[in-house]
Parts: sequence; structure tokens; C-alpha cells
Amino acid sequence: MNEPFASAGPAGPVGLSGPSDGLVVGVDSGGSGIRVALAEAVGGAVLGTRASREPVRTGPGGISARHLLEQVLPAVRALAEPHCGRSVVAVAVGAAGMATLGDELRAELPGAFAGAWGVGRLALAADAVTAYAGALGQRPGAVVAGGTGMIALGTDLTSWRRADGWGHLLGDCGSGAWIGRAGLEAAMRAYDGRRGGSAALLVRAEKVFGPVAGLPGTLYPRTDRPAVLASFAPEVGRCAAEDPVAADILARAAGHIADAAEAVCPVAPGAVVALTGGLFRMGDALLVPLRAALGERLPHARAVDPAGDPLAGAVALAAGLASDTLRLPEDPSLLRLFGDTAS
Repeated sequence: MNEPFASAGPAGPVGLSGPSDGLVVGVDSGGSGIRVALAEAVGGAVLGTRASREPVRTGPGGISARHLLEQVLPAVRALAEPHCGRSVVAVAVGAAGMATLGDELRAELPGAFAGAWGVGRLALAADAVTAYAGALGQRPGAVVAGGTGMIALGTDLTSWRRADGWGHLLGDCGSGAWIGRAGLEAAMRAYDGRRGGSAALLVRAEKVFGPVAGLPGTLYPRTDRPAVLASFAPEVGRCAAEDPVAADILARAAGHIADAAEAVCPVAPGAVVALTGGLFRMGDALLVPLRAALGERLPHARAVDPAGDPLAGAVALAAGLASDTLRLPEDPSLLRLFGDTAS
């Protein structure tokens, strides 16, 4: 669902049932908006979801707790209405930027959710953690989340390891923004007559953006430069079958992605690796060289399809909290637990 949340007043406690009959809430907050799910505490079966395309704002204190609550509380009230008498017993929030911009959320959400629903168990996680939980559950392994940016996260169930996710100026190597920028550079090289240029990508660039001589003036003032760069990545993919420059860009992207997976994946036998995010919908032009690169760097790890998305991961975290079965490790910036399960 993508309709805006209906407005509502402050949400009071949903009900007074015990954990065995309780409900859990999962929240996935990212750059494209926010999604909320209500689920069974036992088993995690989703009862309903709500979504908004309005991203949670950031301010001097980081991600705005107030703006998140203004969206989540009415959504849960609406979702819980058919389940009168059943209480929310655990909540998990996964948010983009939680690791570096989550201080206000960590300071305010535990008290806010306790006051709204009487809930005593809360997990606040980076979106990479909910992506991991959604893709692999509680198995040791590695997940690469690729879209406009790119981050890899791995765990042996004792600690987390992270690679990249440093933004389009310092990293996100192999991401949609990285591929799009490399494709536009090849177009500019062709325009100039320099080596390494691609006439095919030049044609595509001018079709998308207009005359490329004006591209710097169009691109550089934009505050959403990573997204604009990433919008050109599919054009690179479309050219790759017949253009060796485009194919080389995707081969180099595959190498960068595999490097990040290798950096975080546990070395123990039985580890699994999953790829999640819109970047990997580019298809075989990227996936064929990426599978080869992963096979070379991680011969001990088995590639698997992701079981679910970050919202499913948030629900899984909340259900694990409710049932005392959560085994993913705590971390000061990646996964913080509050309430009677916190260490």
C-alpha cells in the first residue's frame, strides 16, 4: 500500500492481552517513505500493513522522533482496530541512517512507545540490520543491500561486520549511483574524444538528460545527486550486451560488490550470502559477473535468495523479542535493544 496515513490522535494502549496472544509492530523507514506492519507475536504472521511515501525528516538531533511517531502511532491504531483487546508486546524499528543519525530515536522512542501502548520491548536497528533479518533471518552469513547506495553486513551471531555504505563521494562502490556515474563519465569521454569513452552511452545520456555539455550545470546543484546518478544505471545495463565499455563498468561493479561481501562474510562453513535491493533487478548484465566474483571470493559460502524484505526483517526482530528467541547480536549503533530483554 502506498496511500498516505490517515490522521489520528495519540494512540492509546491497544489492549491488555498477554504475550502469547499479543501483537508486534515492525517499522521500515527509508529514503522513499515509511512502512508499518502489525503481526502476530507468535510466528510473526503479518495481519496488515500501512505505508506512506513521506520520508521521516532529519534535523539537528538526527532522524526526527516526533515525525516518525506522527506517522507510526496513527498507522498502528488503524491496523489494530480489528484486533481490539490484544496488546502490542514488542516493536522493532529499522531506519536508514540509524547508525549515525539515530540518537534522537534511541533517546525518545522507548518512552514514547511505552506510553502509547505499554510496550516494554523495543529494537532500534539500522536498515541494513532489518535487511539482513528479512533476507537471512538469524543464520550466520552476509547480506549485500544494493540500490542507489550499497552496504554489506555480515554476522557470525556474535558480532556484526559492516563494509561500505559510506555514500556516493566516499564509497557505495558498485551501487546504482556508482554505476550511473561511471556510465556518464564514459559518455563524457566519448563526447570529448578521449579514450575509454562509449558512443552508445553518450547517445543514452543525451536522450535522458539532453546535451551532455549542460550536464554539470544540471547535476551539480542537485541535492539528490546520488538518485540522479543512479537513474542512469539501467541505461548502462541496457547497453552492456553490445557495448564493451558498459559491460566493463558492470564487471567492475560486480567486483566491488563481491569485495564488500567478502569483507563481512563469516569464514565458517555453512555461511550464506544474499543480495537484496532494487540494484539487483538489473538482471544478468550485473548478476552474471557478480555470481562469478562471489564464487571466487567466497567459495565456502552458499548464495541464497532473500526470504523477505526489510519490513519482514523488522517484524522478525519484533517477534524474536516477544518470544525471547532473538539471536542477532546487539551493537551500539546497528542494533539496540530496550526493555526487559536488553543487556
